[in-house]
Amino acid sequence: MNKYKIEIVTDADNLSRRAAEIFVDLASRAINEHGIFSVALSGGSTPKKLYALLAAEPFRSNIEWTNAHFFFGDERNVPPGSDESNFRMANEALFSKISELPPENIHRVAGEKAAVDAAGDYEQELKDFFRNELPRFDLVLLGLGADGHTASLFPDSPALEENVRWFVENWVEKFNSYRLTLTFPVLNNALTILFLVAGADKSEVLAQVLHGSEKNYPSQMINPTGGELRWLIDQAAAADEIR
Repeated sequence: MNKYKIEIVTDADNLSRRAAEIFVDLASRAINEHGIFSVALSGGSTPKKLYALLAAEPFRSNIEWTNAHFFFGDERNVPPGSDESNFRMANEALFSKISELPPENIHRVAGEKAAVDAAGDYEQELKDFFRNELPRFDLVLLGLGADGHTASLFPDSPALEENVRWFVENWVEKFNSYRLTLTFPVLNNALTILFLVAGADKSEVLAQVLHGSEKNYPSQMINPTGGELRWLIDQAAAADEIR
């Protein structure tokens, strides 16, 4: 893994607050520099706390919502009302609370469609938004699974080898189902990639991802081509990192 920056905070609550500070700073910087802020969101309990903070003061009033565009790094192959939907989580925690956010700035994956159609449609939406150039998100939020996966790029899944398509349907054997996900060429083209990692159950895999001599985990394939890689970790997850 190439150069990266690690920041360790005391607990999950402080991790979410620090992530909100970073989010606001990057949004402000991006809008000042090129007029919009594009972000790919992640699912899970840790980002949910972040999204709830962004919808509340003091963070809410420090974001120019009309110039922020929200995409998803991955999604489940489920309808938007499903408990498993990343969109539903983000909508309940964030989007529905921000009246200033134009609906067209929310770029949802149509997870209710057949996986191949959902992936193809979202890839076209990315092409339309980024004018057929490889997407360069201002911020990509990522998590780390206990198996070393990130987004919906799981160990031994076919999307790990994808280097042409931007967004794919990825068959995940252990779930016996498709997941929908951005691919490494898009993720690694981001200006900032921010991993959010909390909990003692992540400490062992985190140490392996950061310091392992072999690339055994999908998360180790996150290497920005010209951007910044940041890890925001709570002390429980960092136990093996700081030992």
